[in-house]
Amino acid sequence: MIPIDDVLRALDLCGVVVFAVSGGLKAAEKEMDVFGFMLLACVTGIGGGTLRDLLLGIRPVFWVEQVEYPALCALTGAATFLLAGRLPAGRRWLEWADAVGLATFCVVGTEIARSTGAPPLAAVLMGVITAAFGGLLRDLLCGEIPLILRREIYATAAAAGSIVYLVSRSLIGDSTSGLVLGFIVALCVRGAGLQFGLSLPTHRPRR
Repeated sequence: MIPIDDVLRALDLCGVVVFAVSGGLKAAEKEMDVFGFMLLACVTGIGGGTLRDLLLGIRPVFWVEQVEYPALCALTGAATFLLAGRLPAGRRWLEWADAVGLATFCVVGTEIARSTGAPPLAAVLMGVITAAFGGLLRDLLCGEIPLILRREIYATAAAAGSIVYLVSRSLIGDSTSGLVLGFIVALCVRGAGLQFGLSLPTHRPRR
């Protein structure tokens, strides 16, 4: 069986790359220069994990000692700058890249929080923060309402993946299987929202 630390590391790096791509695609949408691509890639790729570590009291935050994380984000942003013009137009690339990053980071963040001794509810919240905060910063820097504050199913998908991970890990006793199940659930919930236009109810003031 593959050690959980190796699986977690691989998932974390994949999530960073995918979220960095989504940051680069947002920069392409806003017609930024190469520095803008690299900045949004870094903010999106490591922003959620940074806030998670700060809230959990992990010092220093992960990317200070593991410099491959910001370096990977910057390189991904630069590569996206070079390749973005060859991709078909439209927001679907950005939305699906973001969905994969969300599904990856929600289970990674939950496991990291759990490993520090955080109770289940706090671990789920850390999973959601890890998954959503980088995208929130990305959208704010681009002058947009963040996805997490819109009608779309977003944070709900991250919470679902986090909960499934914790429950399956408890029942099955296999962290790797739990990570995979949590990832699949989060991606399916977010994907269903994208594919079928599903959304949570919104407040409508009386007139």
